[in-house]
Amino acid sequence: MRKASIPVFAGGLKSAVTAGLVAAAFAAVAPSAVAAWEPTKPVEFVIPAGTGGGADQMARFIQGVVIKHNMMKQPLIVVNKSGGAGAEGFLAVKDAKGDPHKIIITLSNLFTTPLATGVPFNWKDMTPVSMMALDQFVLWVNAEAPYKNAKDYIAAVKAAGPSKMKMGGTGSKQEDQILTVGIEKATGTKFIYIPFKGGGEVAVQLVGKHIDSSVNNPIEAVAQWRAGKLRALCVFDADRMPYKTKVTDTQSWNDIPTCKESGVPADYVMLRGIFMAPGVTKDQTDYYVSLLKKVRDTPEWKEFMEKGAFNQSAMSGADYVKWLEKAEQQHKTLMQEAGFIAKK
Repeated sequence: MRKASIPVFAGGLKSAVTAGLVAAAFAAVAPSAVAAWEPTKPVEFVIPAGTGGGADQMARFIQGVVIKHNMMKQPLIVVNKSGGAGAEGFLAVKDAKGDPHKIIITLSNLFTTPLATGVPFNWKDMTPVSMMALDQFVLWVNAEAPYKNAKDYIAAVKAAGPSKMKMGGTGSKQEDQILTVGIEKATGTKFIYIPFKGGGEVAVQLVGKHIDSSVNNPIEAVAQWRAGKLRALCVFDADRMPYKTKVTDTQSWNDIPTCKESGVPADYVMLRGIFMAPGVTKDQTDYYVSLLKKVRDTPEWKEFMEKGAFNQSAMSGADYVKWLEKAEQQHKTLMQEAGFIAKK
């Protein structure tokens, strides 16, 4: 019978035993010393907007994917903090310095809210994690309205006269109203802008004919579009949306022309990004960067992106910060042109 070989250590048995003890001790402490950070209690996922809108839907979808695939050991708890055009949510994260158990999904009110309200907040007061996507804006009308394209609708707005037609949107002095002002300047029109708490409510109001149009994100109106209650006139982006699967009986997202194609020279896309509190560590930030990449790699996310017709731009780290710096300046210019910046 062949005997198992015994390793020989230089320096004899004493050295071998010592080496073994040292190795065992190192093995015992090494995992905890080099283990990556992960949450040790429930994580609060803040939404600085109302229920039913694009940010709310995306945050809850991320929560669902994380739960389904068991990506976190701790619960991910979604909380809406929409007060003050989202300032409530931003300030809650800003004030949670060093707390890695609080994250927030952002939209472009990240830039517009402090400019419009004067609230003491800037995106640099938080820690950037990842851009999840960019959201589109579509010009919608009721399906029973006579307008078949954006050119017809704008002609009708002009014919009705200044401040006769109602444009519905989420919030005041935020993305929807900024885009509405952009449409007015590009086309020589003037709307009555009607603010609502969330994109879901905007879609319902348009179905009910309480407003004449909206600039809702695709995901906020897709159910009503699919049901034949709303008509999509154009998308406010440089290119058509790439998704060619039919959503309605006759149209895919790709069938919707750009607004520029339709004689309305305006475009605007909106951030869907994730931030953490200030003062967190790189390991803690990296945990969420990795987690969110896992979410984006799932088939459910890809399906969600197509359903909501998102621009699938994603980034983190220095690229994300550079994008944020540029977007901040763009929004400052847009807000100044619209006269929406709070007076000091």
